Amino acid sequence: MAKVYPQTLTADSSSKQEVFTVWMKSLILHSNGCTVFDSNGQVIYRVDNYNHKCSSQVFLMDLTGKVLFTIVKKKFTVFGHWEGYRWIGTDKGKPGFIVRKKLGILGGYTHLEVVVGLDVNKPYQYTMENQSCKSSYKILDNFGGLVAEVKRKITTSGVIIGEDVLTMVVEPYMDHSLVMGLLVVFGLINHNL
Repeated sequence: MAKVYPQTLTADSSSKQEVFTVWMKSLILHSNGCTVFDSNGQVIYRVDNYNHKCSSQVFLMDLTGKVLFTIVKKKFTVFGHWEGYRWIGTDKGKPGFIVRKKLGILGGYTHLEVVVGLDVNKPYQYTMENQSCKSSYKILDNFGGLVAEVKRKITTSGVIIGEDVLTMVVEPYMDHSLVMGLLVVFGLINHNL
């Protein structure tokens, strides 16, 4: 099987910007989900939604199938929201993040609000802003600084790949699994997973 290579900016994921390729397809035949490749073309994250698109519970896993986050849609609140539970050992703990839609005047959502660190006195907040097409968005911190960006993949020769192949750029010192969890929520909201 051929490897997928995104444009590599740096090799150190802990202190430098990292570029991933996101294929909005599952590696499991007849399953919904997505597969994420690192800058070396290796699979590092996957989501296999065996049931159907837009399931109310989805698992973000590493290559070996170890669950990193369980993402659950909560339907019984006023507008609904998504909770991400980070797995600790063999059990999920308290929600690690919550994503809520922020509604505009005409009823459509303008952006998504993300609250991280729910067990701490001062939770950290991010904003997810939709860009020009339904598969591209930015994650911004409290001060409006860019944390991560997802957009359609463009080859080095300038060819735009199909809508199901994306480039995800994550800024330094950002938790990659958290960004992936947010990508999964965005995919669920936009009916891509």
